[in-house]
Amino acid sequence: MTNKGFSLQDALFIGFCATLLVALKGMLRLKLGLTGHSMFLMSFFYLICYGAVGKKGAITVCGLLAGLIAMMLSVGKGGPFILVKFALPAVAMDLCLFVLPTVLALKWRCIILAVVATFAWASKGFIEDLLVGLSIQVALFQLGKSVLFGSGFAILGALLVPPVLGRLRSHDLIDNKER
Repeated sequence: MTNKGFSLQDALFIGFCATLLVALKGMLRLKLGLTGHSMFLMSFFYLICYGAVGKKGAITVCGLLAGLIAMMLSVGKGGPFILVKFALPAVAMDLCLFVLPTVLALKWRCIILAVVATFAWASKGFIEDLLVGLSIQVALFQLGKSVLFGSGFAILGALLVPPVLGRLRSHDLIDNKER
């Protein structure tokens, strides 16, 4: 009989990633004036969660949990929509994992997943812009700017994941198999 769910260790690590993401985001309320800088932490912690747990759905659970924690602690702006801000990129990453071949090197999988998450994150802003009445040209410009800058930050976060996972494996903190 095989267990397809998350083990206690997996659940604890998912909760750790979600909590640390929200805590760092809350503590480092950096007003950099750069679009997309929040994608750095988001892509880093979601991909660490994916690499350590290695089960499909782990990123979505981490994103939903992070959104709920952020909503309860009033981290960020947007009220209940903060849940969508955290969950939408996570769901997009998990959906991409269904079609992404596992023969790709971990670094390339992380980069692709980070870019996919950025598109999902930016699409939320695009829909908000249209709902508040911005013209389609301005909304598309904002979407392009969000995707460009957000992808840069997300890729930086994704490039940090393979060395961190390597360190965790070398100290036997996670399984030694490559995911």
